[in-house]
Amino acid sequence: MKILLIEDNQKTSAWVSQGLSEAGYVVDHASDGRAGLRFALQASYSLIILDIMLPELDGWQVLKAIRTAHETPVICLTARDAVEDRVKGLELGANDYLVKPFSFAELLARVRAQLRNNRVSDHCLKTGEMEMDSLKQSVYRNGKAIVLTRKEFLLLWLLMSRAGEIIPRAVIASEVWGINFDNETNTVDVAIRRLRAKVDDPFAHKLIVTVRGMGYLFRKDENNET
Repeated sequence: MKILLIEDNQKTSAWVSQGLSEAGYVVDHASDGRAGLRFALQASYSLIILDIMLPELDGWQVLKAIRTAHETPVICLTARDAVEDRVKGLELGANDYLVKPFSFAELLARVRAQLRNNRVSDHCLKTGEMEMDSLKQSVYRNGKAIVLTRKEFLLLWLLMSRAGEIIPRAVIASEVWGINFDNETNTVDVAIRRLRAKVDDPFAHKLIVTVRGMGYLFRKDENNET
């Protein structure tokens, strides 16, 4: 599972990143709020650990923006132990709140608890008539089974998991193929065409939208225009 750590303190970020990596998680790290928000909006994470006192954008601003985009679990870290701060974090959509200094064992326990709470959504997606199950590798639209290749499945999962959000070609190339995007290649566009042939062409409502010059978007509701 992939975790995003947004923390500006080098010492804290180093030992948290190391501990999570040793526990078997893949960790991305951002050292300021603006970079952290960019990571949170451009990639898919199972969990986000967010410090509140950050340069560029503070944690409250980052949390608000994340909650506008998606429901990825967020654990807030802060040196402030005031009740009003904890209440504010929870009201803004934080799933948990941990006051510094903290033990890594407690953080790890909270991380695992949040991931357990979200384990169903980790392998099942449902948007309108479309359903996916990553454990069974199954895809259904309006009750009809759709057979996809492994890459097509990963591509559809990425689009569906961020429904309503424009995903740049560079992000798609990185997430699905693990490559840097080259404007001279049409790998992403070809894959999208093949996916559309299976997911969209047999149906009246089209789910995968091309946003010219920006990327692709999966409709939240196939009965709407956007």
